[in-house]
Amino acid sequence: MISFRRSSDIFKPDSGATAFFVSILVWGIGVGCFAATMNNFLSEIHDLNAVERGWLEFFREMPGLALVFILALLYRVSDWRIMRLGTIVSIIGVSLLMLPAGKFAVIGIIMIWSLGEHLVMPVRNAIAMQVARPENAGQSLGTLSGAMHFGHVLGSMMVAGVFWGSTRLLNITDRVVIYDSVWVMIFIMLAISLVCTFAPNAPTQASRRSRLYFRRKFWKFYALELFYGARKQIFMTFAPYVLIRVYGFDTATMALLLGVCATVNIFMAPLVGRLTDRIGYRRVMIYDTVILFFVCLLYGFAGELFAPALVVAVLCANFLLDSVISTSALATNLYAKIISDNQSELTSTLSTGISINHLISVLAAPLGGWVWSHYGVGVLFASAAVMAVFNSLFAMTIPKTDAGAQGNSSK
Repeated sequence: MISFRRSSDIFKPDSGATAFFVSILVWGIGVGCFAATMNNFLSEIHDLNAVERGWLEFFREMPGLALVFILALLYRVSDWRIMRLGTIVSIIGVSLLMLPAGKFAVIGIIMIWSLGEHLVMPVRNAIAMQVARPENAGQSLGTLSGAMHFGHVLGSMMVAGVFWGSTRLLNITDRVVIYDSVWVMIFIMLAISLVCTFAPNAPTQASRRSRLYFRRKFWKFYALELFYGARKQIFMTFAPYVLIRVYGFDTATMALLLGVCATVNIFMAPLVGRLTDRIGYRRVMIYDTVILFFVCLLYGFAGELFAPALVVAVLCANFLLDSVISTSALATNLYAKIISDNQSELTSTLSTGISINHLISVLAAPLGGWVWSHYGVGVLFASAAVMAVFNSLFAMTIPKTDAGAQGNSSK
């Protein structure tokens, strides 16, 4: 993150930059708390099996799939107001989690939370560039990323502390009470984030909304987004659920593990970016999915390959490695940049990629749950490993590019 001494050189005066980044930091804490808690909540309180977890993810991703159309309807609304709207929607979602609810109601509630989260996602990038001086937009986006990652770390650590303190120090045995305390904590964080968005000098303009954009020259990019969407969904949905349902990871352990992953990625994400600049996006795509092949096999068969005393350590290391290599998705975006003719085309292409990504995510979640239920977790992750092989083979068809000149053109 940047130093405060240079903030006046990077951000426009009276732009609301300080309020915005405080809002993002606190928002990140709330989202980090939610992510660290949700899978254990679904397993412990509602006993969702693999099929039900897959279908929940289907509905959770629906707002992301519809996002481009929702933002089109809000084309006259400023980015700050959309961020407020998204925060309010998520506040409603987390508030409803405090009420007694069955499985179907919980799916609807999480869908409300997800709608708010997805509304905030694109506009926070736009606002980060609005509050920055034109020549420092990149640094502002970097600060945004750092604030989000740091917030996730704090949120995960707070959840670990709540569950450890509640069970070990206060001897609270009612898990619902502990989860409700986390929902209250998230409510407070999001309320603070919302208040920060009412900065008096906040820009009032609406950004140009990205549109769906299909061109033949981007077909390999679209295919890579399909691969990444399926890979992302399996990691987000089923990797944590394997640790929880098969190996018994409790909420405090999962929160601590997610916090470690977020901490490591604060430093690893820039290193992956520099590595991509050095060796080229094509090689990163290939090596990434080669590593992913072994990661998937460990998720599926660690219990059979390692002694019980080593399984937990192996799975934690595997989860961390999976989290790190997921940052290599930036290589796909760089490939799109190289073959785009201008910034407008790139922006629209990346927006289309997000929609494709969400489409395959929506389909992969229930399918993955069905495979787990009928054939076992080993077959699910073996299938993911095979998909990783095909991803590597497909990446090899992308034209080689001089890593040092990849910012200009491809060979």
